[in-house]
Amino acid sequence: MTDKLILEKIEHTAKIIINNPSANTWDLESLSELEKMIAALNKDDDIFSLVITGQGEKFFSAGADLKVFHEGGKEVAKEMSNAFSSAFGALSKFRGVSIAAINGFAMGGGLECALACDIRVAEEKAVLALPEPKVGLLPCGGGTQVLPRLVGEGWAKRIILTGEQIKADQAVRIGLIEEKVEDGKALETAMLMATSVANQSPISIAQCKELIHKARLSKEPYKEELEPFVNLFDTKDQKEGVEAFLDKRKPNWQNA
Repeated sequence: MTDKLILEKIEHTAKIIINNPSANTWDLESLSELEKMIAALNKDDDIFSLVITGQGEKFFSAGADLKVFHEGGKEVAKEMSNAFSSAFGALSKFRGVSIAAINGFAMGGGLECALACDIRVAEEKAVLALPEPKVGLLPCGGGTQVLPRLVGEGWAKRIILTGEQIKADQAVRIGLIEEKVEDGKALETAMLMATSVANQSPISIAQCKELIHKARLSKEPYKEELEPFVNLFDTKDQKEGVEAFLDKRKPNWQNA
């Protein structure tokens, strides 16, 4: 366990706060703990959604502490890059809905953490960037791979290759974030959005999310949905969902 990540469970939502002042940077300890948290949450049938945000008012996360890379040399760089890839890969595969509440600067690995989430909500003051080439490095937590899928190759190149910092207004226009909110409202908005996930069958959500991710590479998109759709009819939640609809009541999801 580490105090650099704070986990709280509120009904069906898990809230993770990046808590490493002053810039909420990531290190081996917090990246490893994030991966462990995701693994545990995936096994918790009561958790349907996840919200991640930064402690304080200025930073969501400034990414990695460059001193760690600089002082540790190539071996530490290899260890850190593997940790980023593994942790954010696990976050992207969280079986429920993940939402990044971007409450300030999201730079480098901080932005890559948000990119690993399904949905991004950012405050007006938020600034997003992947500035690694400015120090002779490159994004190592999925930035070069995930960003083009969201904003297109042109904008991905502009952000990474020119080092441009993107503010919330522009971020929502290009599809880097899904919603811009007033300062101080990102977490509240994300939590409200996460609460609405409880209206959906968690098993259905997991299948839909997997198929959406598959769509990136699938050559036969219409066929991908057929087997998972039929398989849902073997679940308790599918029967409960239909019965609740017919009975005009709220479903009681069992995640089974």
